[in-house]
Amino acid sequence: MKKIVVVILAVCSISLAQAQGAKTLLNEVSTKVKSYDNIVIDFKWNLNNTKEDVNQDTRGDVSIQGDHYLLNMMGITRMFDGKKIYTINPEDEEVTISNYTSEDDKEITPSKLLTFYEKGYTYKMDITQTVKGRKIQYVKLTPIDSNAEIKDILLGIDTQSKHIYRLIQTDANGTKYTLTVNSFKTNQPLSKTLFTFDEAKYEKDGYYIDRLD
Repeated sequence: MKKIVVVILAVCSISLAQAQGAKTLLNEVSTKVKSYDNIVIDFKWNLNNTKEDVNQDTRGDVSIQGDHYLLNMMGITRMFDGKKIYTINPEDEEVTISNYTSEDDKEITPSKLLTFYEKGYTYKMDITQTVKGRKIQYVKLTPIDSNAEIKDILLGIDTQSKHIYRLIQTDANGTKYTLTVNSFKTNQPLSKTLFTFDEAKYEKDGYYIDRLD
């Protein structure tokens, strides 16, 4: 019995140490991210579901400043100005405008991409990889909500720069989403109107404006 107790205490100590180590690393990432005026990321996105035989790759880029963001991906532009979300589809010549409600937003949106883990997850250290000479430490995040659609998330962090290198999200249905950062630029000279929607311009270009109020 004493041996069993010792083993249990040892496991608990290791788990606590892993959680503390993961928390320290995530706090360092959060502090670093919040120190920047803006961030511009070029990334690769992969969607994989072996059951459905789906494996799709695409590239994209996102500019983030505070809660504001401008995301370009799969030919679609999505912009958030702090109040409304604008989804611009050039192929259909349509713009969808919707109000943003934080209470209803449970997705990892671009503006939360680098800080989403601060609430709603437990975490522990996972594997370490070396990528092009960089040490990438993975932290495994598990939703506290047992009914969450997300099963777990692996967050790969460059231990030197404290920047996120890769995010691997696995959903309860087995679908895996992998975002790999190709370039991570900070404090860029962004246009003052980058996060401002020019409705008159799109109306002039013949776009249909769909308001989801």
